[in-house]
Amino acid sequence: MKIAIITVIYRNYDVLNDFLKTFQDQIKDSRCKIIIVDLTEKERRKKNIKPPPFVSIIYGKNEGYAYGVNKGLKYALEKGFEKFIVVNSDIIFSPNFCDAIQKAFQKYQGTILGGKIYYAPGFEYHEGRYSQNEKGSVLWFAGGSIDWNNVITKHRGVDEVDNGKYDKAQEVEFITGCLMLFDKEVIKKVGMWDEGYFLYYEDADFCVRAKRKGIKLIYEPSIIIYHKNAQSTDGSGSELHQFYQNKNRVRFGLKYAPLRTKFHLLKNLLIKRVY
Repeated sequence: MKIAIITVIYRNYDVLNDFLKTFQDQIKDSRCKIIIVDLTEKERRKKNIKPPPFVSIIYGKNEGYAYGVNKGLKYALEKGFEKFIVVNSDIIFSPNFCDAIQKAFQKYQGTILGGKIYYAPGFEYHEGRYSQNEKGSVLWFAGGSIDWNNVITKHRGVDEVDNGKYDKAQEVEFITGCLMLFDKEVIKKVGMWDEGYFLYYEDADFCVRAKRKGIKLIYEPSIIIYHKNAQSTDGSGSELHQFYQNKNRVRFGLKYAPLRTKFHLLKNLLIKRVY
């Protein structure tokens, strides 16, 4: 089983330290390969990078996250990979991640999988809310849904301290692109990610298209990572974060939302332009 783990970076090389170390500490199977898609401008790229044997680095223009994912997928397909994991670069792998993904790919075929994602300790959105012992157990994602009335992707369990409530695998409506697993059969049916989004909502788009093709989205809690929330986009609530969230929420909604919701999106968009 050849598994390609694809991550996209843009200038943020520091986040790769924990990303690579926590993977290297557990890798046992040479068939698992990390593909780093670096979209940093040529003149600002980190020089003289010597990647470990389990890492390949490919380069591209900064044409958006979906573009980077697609570039990694195409490279992996050319190299003969049939299983794929798209994952953010600002994450830490759990100690049993490699074993968990192997088992999950064997159990689920032709589906899109997501895992249990915690905030990395110290990166909680409400950092002061939790005791020191609770940090590392605060959920960021435990399956997702889409609120079509407001065109918002919702994370189940977000900001809750994990008490075992979300330890059962189940079908969901949305899997975050922070950690998404699928195989070649899914690509054949759904195609590549929509590069028109540039940043945010490209994962929701991929999920909707998959469901329309009859592909199940499964939350599998045995697959665990820790997320340094929004460190790849200047932090949660940054201008960059808000700009693309708002822009692509409208794009996504006009493409898939019910007619009444589309009307409200257009109305609000026109009001903003007037004022």
